[in-house]
Amino acid sequence: MKIQKKYKGTVVPLVTPLTARYELDEGAVERIVHNLYNNEAMPFILGTTGESASLPAALKQSFIKKTAALKQAGTDFYVGISGNCFEESVELAKTSLDAGAAAVAATLPTYYHLSEEQMKDYFVSLAEAVNGPLIIYNIPATTHMSIPLELIEELSYHEHIVGTKDSERNDGRLERSLELWSKREDFSHFLGWAAKSAYALLNGGDGLIPSTGNVAPEIYCEMTKAVVAGDTEKAYYYQHLSDTLGNVYQSGRTLGESLRALKVLMQENGLCEAHMMSPLGALHERDEQNLIKAYYQLLQQESTAFKQPTHA
Repeated sequence: MKIQKKYKGTVVPLVTPLTARYELDEGAVERIVHNLYNNEAMPFILGTTGESASLPAALKQSFIKKTAALKQAGTDFYVGISGNCFEESVELAKTSLDAGAAAVAATLPTYYHLSEEQMKDYFVSLAEAVNGPLIIYNIPATTHMSIPLELIEELSYHEHIVGTKDSERNDGRLERSLELWSKREDFSHFLGWAAKSAYALLNGGDGLIPSTGNVAPEIYCEMTKAVVAGDTEKAYYYQHLSDTLGNVYQSGRTLGESLRALKVLMQENGLCEAHMMSPLGALHERDEQNLIKAYYQLLQQESTAFKQPTHA
């Protein structure tokens, strides 16, 4: 029997919906968050997908407040506090936890390359200053550093460090992570590598953090149900849908370009507009047209699996 943990499930790293004046689009936040809750998923705001490094402090505060106001009974939300200024991360964490966040998540600071000892000192200091549930977020694509698994294992026994989100694409690392933590009642493993979602869940992973869930959270809802039911074939069918949709907006694009492409698809679904915070911006017009065309071709091919765009 799988251990029931406090921190688990599909936690979607939300885009930050913006108006044409680069302010928080609160109506879009409502639509996106309700769509998640309707598909048994939870929001994770102010992460990589949410352009957190580019957002002003006031907008972050507004996003936390709005997300907290939308929280429903029996649901959770998570907040990213990553940054290069320790005190600002601590302040953001306290604001988030006071607002009702289940936990906060932090990457390493990104300006300096850190030794393993410096990584350890950073997370211990952060956990003690936050004085609440903290998730260690490993994402070498943006930090250009990989947090060693054995260091996370050591840190996992700190009273305030409750889990890890791992976005590193490494099969051996995933296998070792599942060995270390799938049976730990007090520490959770969230996977941020969408291509291995079904595999992780079938082999003891606690949760997923898939950016594709912004536009189609139903994929991960149904995948999780299939895993619980022991239907491996169906779980991998939804993995195929996740891979295919992810390729539509990610393949051949940089991370920043893929985030714009994701917002374009969300705009097609009536969830938010596609505005990006500087330095990210629009794709070439032809690229966006080809993106939308490929998206609708996928919807036509898999018409029974995806919810149709509302254009609301």
